[in-house]
Amino acid sequence: MSSVIGLWQGFAQAFDEMRHHKLRTALTLLGMIFGVGAVIAMLSVGEGAEREALKMIESMGVRNLVVNSRSNDGEALKSIREHSVGLSLRDIDSARDTLPFIQDWGAAKEVKVFSLFSAEGRSDASVMGVTPSYFGLTSLKLNEGQIFTEQDQVYFRQVAVLGPEAARSLFPKGNALGKHIKINHQWFTVVGILADANRGKSKIQGVKLGGERNQVFIPLSSALKKMQFKALEDELDMIKLSLREEVEPSLAAKSLDHLLQRRHGGEKDYDIVVPADLLAQHQKTQQIFNIVMACVAGISLLVGGIGIMNIMLATILERTAEIGLLRALGARRKDIARQFLIESIAISATGGLFGIVVGLGLALLISTAAGWPVAWSPFAILLALGVCMSIGVGFGLYPAQKAAKLDPIIALQRD
Repeated sequence: MSSVIGLWQGFAQAFDEMRHHKLRTALTLLGMIFGVGAVIAMLSVGEGAEREALKMIESMGVRNLVVNSRSNDGEALKSIREHSVGLSLRDIDSARDTLPFIQDWGAAKEVKVFSLFSAEGRSDASVMGVTPSYFGLTSLKLNEGQIFTEQDQVYFRQVAVLGPEAARSLFPKGNALGKHIKINHQWFTVVGILADANRGKSKIQGVKLGGERNQVFIPLSSALKKMQFKALEDELDMIKLSLREEVEPSLAAKSLDHLLQRRHGGEKDYDIVVPADLLAQHQKTQQIFNIVMACVAGISLLVGGIGIMNIMLATILERTAEIGLLRALGARRKDIARQFLIESIAISATGGLFGIVVGLGLALLISTAAGWPVAWSPFAILLALGVCMSIGVGFGLYPAQKAAKLDPIIALQRD
């Protein structure tokens, strides 16, 4: 009990000393404040970016392979078509027959839209012809209604699923289910509305994502049969293949690439995206960013620690007579050392607490100004505060020991 009282009195005296030297204390605190603030801001931005990346990669499917057609025009496209018909449904059939690790597949083709409207409004949404399996492979969730079925695909039915933004544009009053929209010259019945899942950034590592909020989805078979396309363009814009658990995505991508090269006559008119590799690449980039920011924050904390040592050494010079008096009255060396260590910890703790506020504010400012996502976690705050306290103890040990070793007789003779 007496030790607790002693600690309480020690901290009370430490804060009293800080109040008596406001300017000096404030200047010392700056290093700790900005150091802790930098740590918290860094970890918050890093955690936010990591969560968003995971969310976007999940939308692509970590166990998926994505094959995109390359856009070519004019003479280049004519030259390619001498060897390859482009990305097509036959590529999917060949992959399913040849590659045993394919579990499921989906395909998409964008429709050139000249007009898109309903009886209640117009929209600038893009239109995608997709297979029913596309929704599951892309992690698209329904808010109401249903997605179109394989029967709709087989019978070329004119049904549509709307993204939330497209639904609001076409039907401002709501109640879109069962109503009709006109895409170019064809009428489609709305059977479903997607849930509003904002995925933040539109691309990761250069790969476009999202866009489904302002899209209209129709059966792929209906799009290919009833919509107009250019003579030489690819039958499909994208193929998604889900993989079995036992296969490594990178190895699967190599096998798929080998197959497609043979089918496309050696023409590289497609790109294969491996979401698992994108995630690994993003994590590596994020790790480098974290290391750089940790070094910056560490330098700030180091400067703050040096500041604490300086102020404590200056305090020893100012209070030499007081130390001698305390020793003469029976204070032990460890009592003197403990008091100066407590003062060092009090300074670092105060800097840490102010640094937490600065760090949270800085992270919010970065999020607002740069559009970067942030995610605060108790771990980041506790880590920053713990490092700050450790620096306070580490840089306070030498001044505390120096104060404790002062000869009481010599100390009493100081002015």
